[in-house]
Amino acid sequence: MKNFNYNIPTKVLFGKGKAEKLGSEVNKYTSKVLLVYGMSSIKKSGLYDLIKKQLTDFNIKCFELAGVDPNPRIESVYEGAKICKENNIGLVLAAGGGSVIDCAKAIAVQAKYEGDVWQDLYVDSKLGELRDALPVASILTLAATGSEMNGNSVISKMETNEKLAIGHGKLRPVFSILDPTYTFTVNKFHTAAGVVDIMSHVFEQYFSPDKRGYLQSRLMEGILKTAVHFGPIALKDPKDYEARANLMWSSSLALNGMMSCGKESTDWATHAMEHELSAQYDITHGMGLGILTPYWMDYVLSEENAHRFVDYAKNVWGIEGDSEMSVARKAIDKTREFFTSLGIPKTLTEVGIDHEKFEIMAEKAVKNGPLGTMKALEKEDVLEIYTMAL
Repeated sequence: MKNFNYNIPTKVLFGKGKAEKLGSEVNKYTSKVLLVYGMSSIKKSGLYDLIKKQLTDFNIKCFELAGVDPNPRIESVYEGAKICKENNIGLVLAAGGGSVIDCAKAIAVQAKYEGDVWQDLYVDSKLGELRDALPVASILTLAATGSEMNGNSVISKMETNEKLAIGHGKLRPVFSILDPTYTFTVNKFHTAAGVVDIMSHVFEQYFSPDKRGYLQSRLMEGILKTAVHFGPIALKDPKDYEARANLMWSSSLALNGMMSCGKESTDWATHAMEHELSAQYDITHGMGLGILTPYWMDYVLSEENAHRFVDYAKNVWGIEGDSEMSVARKAIDKTREFFTSLGIPKTLTEVGIDHEKFEIMAEKAVKNGPLGTMKALEKEDVLEIYTMAL
């Protein structure tokens, strides 16, 4: 096991009614807050009214940025940062899913940054220049990305068809409220996409060619089994608290850094390929991952790395057999079947995507070098995986 440092400064308030602690938590940081949210879902659920009351009760002045897109745009970041600078905002509060939280993080950076975060940080990756940011907090309404407990932020610039990510410790929320009841109103499609997103985050850390990481693998298999068990239950009964609670905590644990601590390597090729897909076509991230992941599995599987697929097959799906390659392929088939059972399409064709932009997508995906560790993917490999997924 490799050496590592691990620190999660995010305070988590988990459970029913925890949103009633919002005012006292915000009050520790500021008397002026920017509330960032998406469309109308937090108003329909009653969360918006609760937030406003909590802030009013503690004499906290609230400014708002509404309408954040599912793939958050840089334009929203600029708008939010402008509000922060003009009103001396002390904390950015995100109420929503990962897209809203990612946008809030970028706003928090741009509000304290003299240059352009898009060009300097997301495009040029000059993260050494990120020295300060406003504190960020979140109230989670969708179990999917893990952004409520990590330092990652993914932002899109649709004008140039770019979707880029950064990661930095200063982007971790200072606190996150995780009340599973606020996910009761999430529709079946986004619930399914969230389950896929959780599993994909685990896959990208689980699948590696080395044979070490025993403890990490067993932890990740536990999260995968939880998603497989409770995903269908949440689809059948959206108000099943135990299902929503398990999925919500799985989302946080899947990508808060713990799973990869001490691992020799991780992969992340599928995420890089999907980012190009949703940058070009603005599709839901979890759906794109659900389509691409089984084809990536098919493409990278080899005699050298089959042991990872065998562990996955046996410990998550209960698949047995004498031939490693046969067992591995059965696990891949089972993954595809599970995603389909959730309502995720099998192919890109089903969502109206053809090969027209594959060349440019593949080129952008590998612009910083080959993808992944299970198999180093060059442009031609990425093209092949996109083509397999048609």
